[in-house]
This record gives sequence, structure tokens and C-alpha cells, in this order.
Amino acid sequence: MPVLVVNVDHIATIRQARMGQEPDPVTAAHLAEMAGAMGIIVHLREDRRHIQDRDVELLKAVLKTNLHFEMAATDEMKAIALRIRPYMVCLVPEKREELTTEGGLECAGRESFLKEYLAPFHDSGIRSSLFIDADPAQIEAAGKSGAEYVEIHTGHYADAQHYKDKQKKLEKIVEGVRHARNLGLKVNLGHGLNYHNIYGFSRVSGISEYSIGHSIISRAALTGMTEAVKTMAGIIHAFVE
Repeated sequence: MPVLVVNVDHIATIRQARMGQEPDPVTAAHLAEMAGAMGIIVHLREDRRHIQDRDVELLKAVLKTNLHFEMAATDEMKAIALRIRPYMVCLVPEKREELTTEGGLECAGRESFLKEYLAPFHDSGIRSSLFIDADPAQIEAAGKSGAEYVEIHTGHYADAQHYKDKQKKLEKIVEGVRHARNLGLKVNLGHGLNYHNIYGFSRVSGISEYSIGHSIISRAALTGMTEAVKTMAGIIHAFVE
């Protein structure tokens, strides 16, 4: 059965707007866990625009579920992740000027680099994932990199404005899920998923986790974290696996 993992980056975004202490992403993570999240995601960016190093350390120390650590493939982030020892690292592309991650990681042609980069995590018992587009070449490259998981980028589907285009993007993702599973990869989905478009995956098998952040945090701002997470977790638990 697929599970929900919740990204709390944007709780930290609100906090950093005033450079204060609240709202606290660690508190939000606890509420998400109590409401049914099976993991918490944070992305420690190079510019520390939202999540801070202290947040990651506290989350690792107090979470009852799993900590997923999104990161760029840099020496700095590798050192932090090996020290913190999250449940999983997910390599993502990162640009300072972007508002949010804009696309998947370029894996094709970088298989040797990625395999070498991920090796210390595997030696330490840390799971690894690559955030990629649903492109056969990227999926195959990810399979050669030694990662156990891929997280397929669902943003293009989420952003599609017209039904036919949305269905076309959905079909490409579903085919990507099948392709990755056939290669022995475990598959997560994430980016832009909300309380409406997630139903497109209700009958899609082979998905391990749904990574959702912005939509839940947006809803939580109006209804509360517990209700927002509980509702999304309930939707996902009803999916046919």
C-alpha cells in the first residue's frame, strides 16, 4: 500500500519571512506524524532559504517515523547527510533563482558520478532516491546509478491546464512507473500533487510513497495541520495497490 510522506519546507518558509522561531517545522512534523504521515521530508538548500541545519538535526532526533533528506549532489550536503543519517536521501537539481524545483535531475551520462556519489550512503545503510522526470533515458540511467528508488516528477502533470494535456502527462508518468518497476527500482511520486489531481493515480499500482508538501501546508493554513494530513492520508490509503 502506498503511503504519504509530508514535506514541511514551507512551514520554515513562513518562519524565515520574519527570521523568528515560529511556526516551527518540527512541531508541524509531529502533527503530521500523528495525523498519519509515514515520513517527513525536508530540503536543506545551499542558500538555507527555509529549512535550517538545526531543523534537520532536531527532526532526526525526535521523529517517530522516517526522515527523508532532499539535497543537491554537493560535498557539503553529502557530509551533512552522512552525519545526520536520515532514512533516505533524495538527490534533486537545485538553482538559487528558482522558487521551487523546476524539473528532474539529469542522470543520463552521469551514471558513474552518481554511483560513486551514492556509494557512501549505501555503505552507511542510508537509502537513496533520484528525483527525475518520467523519461525512459533518465529512468534507465537512474537504474544504473545504484539508487534503490526514483521519485518521478509529477509537476508537469499538476501544471497542465487542459484535460487532454493533463491525461497525456499522466499516461507518461504511469508508463514511467512501470518502466522503473521493471528495472527493479522502487517508485515514489511528488511535486505539485494536491487534493484533486492525486486521484489520477488512484488505480496505479507500484507506487511506494507520495511526497506532498505545498498543498498540505496551504490547506493547513486554513484548516490545521492535523486535518490536512489526515484527509490526504485517507485519500491515499483508499487507493488500489
